[in-house]
Amino acid sequence: MSFFIDNWVLIAVAFASGAMLVWPAVKAGGRAGTLNANDVVMLINREKAVVVDVSDAKEFEAGHIIGAKNLPLDELEAKLPGAVKNKGLPLVLVCPNGARANRGVAVAKKLGYEKAQSLTGGMGAWRAASLPVEKT
Repeated sequence: MSFFIDNWVLIAVAFASGAMLVWPAVKAGGRAGTLNANDVVMLINREKAVVVDVSDAKEFEAGHIIGAKNLPLDELEAKLPGAVKNKGLPLVLVCPNGARANRGVAVAKKLGYEKAQSLTGGMGAWRAASLPVEKT
């Protein structure tokens, strides 16, 4: 016990440094594999990534990434295998703000799409980056 009392400063520094290492994962909410808008563009252009918008039909019609497929989140598990047959391609999931897309990533990975990722910030981030949007 005297070790802890005598070295409380070292213990505090060790705790603080550990907390700083863990903070980025905590801040991201444990969401591994999120992309910014520029990363998505590079994946589409270089690796032929498939973009799946998990928004409902009305949100999808209001604006989506050019070439995106609309599979609402509640239908994703049933329809994704038929819509995207090649599980080796990168899969980018998108929604208006990114929250549903993160849940979609979990569904896609459960189905075997290991390269599934989401667009951080969703369509809001896409528009903020001044990237093209298609309306139907």
